[in-house]
Amino acid sequence: MNNLSRRNWLKSAIALGVGIPIGLSLSDQLLAGPVSNAERDFTPMLNNGKLIRLGSNENPYGPSAKARKAVQEAMNEFNRYAFEPVSEFKKVIAEKEGVSPDHVLIVNGSSETLCLAGLAVGLEGGAVLSAYPTFRSLMDYAVKLNARWDKVDLDDYHVHNLEALASAVKSDTRLMFVCNPNNPTGTVLEGAKLSEFCTEMSKKTIVFADEAYLQFLEPSEQRSMMELVKKGHNVIVSRTFSKVYGLAGLRIGYAIAQPDMIKKLSRYQMGPVINQAALAAAKVSLNDTEFENMSRAKNNEALTYFQNYLDSKKWFHGKSRTNCVLFPAPKDGRTILKEVEKRGFQIRVWDYQNKEWCRVSIGTLDEMKSFTKAFDEVVAG
Repeated sequence: MNNLSRRNWLKSAIALGVGIPIGLSLSDQLLAGPVSNAERDFTPMLNNGKLIRLGSNENPYGPSAKARKAVQEAMNEFNRYAFEPVSEFKKVIAEKEGVSPDHVLIVNGSSETLCLAGLAVGLEGGAVLSAYPTFRSLMDYAVKLNARWDKVDLDDYHVHNLEALASAVKSDTRLMFVCNPNNPTGTVLEGAKLSEFCTEMSKKTIVFADEAYLQFLEPSEQRSMMELVKKGHNVIVSRTFSKVYGLAGLRIGYAIAQPDMIKKLSRYQMGPVINQAALAAAKVSLNDTEFENMSRAKNNEALTYFQNYLDSKKWFHGKSRTNCVLFPAPKDGRTILKEVEKRGFQIRVWDYQNKEWCRVSIGTLDEMKSFTKAFDEVVAG
């Protein structure tokens, strides 16, 4: 590893593991870093707790009552590192997913899995391949460590173009990233088609399946790539408790992969990074189907309202099935960011195909009704 790569790796890994701020040059493109020139030029209000946050794909209903109670009951263990509880939670996840514990890595939110995979790819050299736009943290980490990011545009409906992705695999493609449902578009690939695609691609490279938003689909529609791991394929599956379960602030998730891949990723993990509160909340949330169903139902209600609003304006958008929607910015992005903030809201602006796009997260139904009223004012102004 050269000095620059080693320095960047240490800065990013330490920052992720223990919360030390990283330099602006590195943090600029990571996690919630700017994804458009408009965001780079815009200075948001700081420490304004009054903003309705429709920019981070957060669950406005969580944590659940069971998760809150579990955190309270776990407080007596907060003075202890979570070595044993992490090991126990691995067994819980392994049993739920039908694999052995050595297939499981418990992580500090799914972002850590993305970081670890990006570090591994970047340090090995070569390229990482993904659709675009998509959640870019893995690719940004890889690029910071001198990997190449090969991008394939989504299709005309803002869905992954699997044929184009397959054609873009090169001899030095180290990893293919597939986010399904996709962030920022909320669009979904049909499960059987994706499974067949990932099976074939895993013969050529590592396939990373980001399933952070899978549980926004109805249970009968949820087709995880976990089955491919069970069959021995070269696939990493990433899951999080941040979205449907509403535990974004506690930072916990897990990865499922072949045991040798789990060992490889864990080499880069800074530890101990998992906290007792997160483990307690995640453990009870895992089987809290009542809260999961409620989150899904309320999200769908607010999502339907917002997509109907976009349709009434005749603004294009992919068919989102999750808690975010991407649509063309009706005026310049910096003005939109500034004016929606003045009215008490925070959203995101993306650059794609030489255009600016608004990504709006789905809040409560009342929040979405207030936002559409405010957005009408912004567009008319």
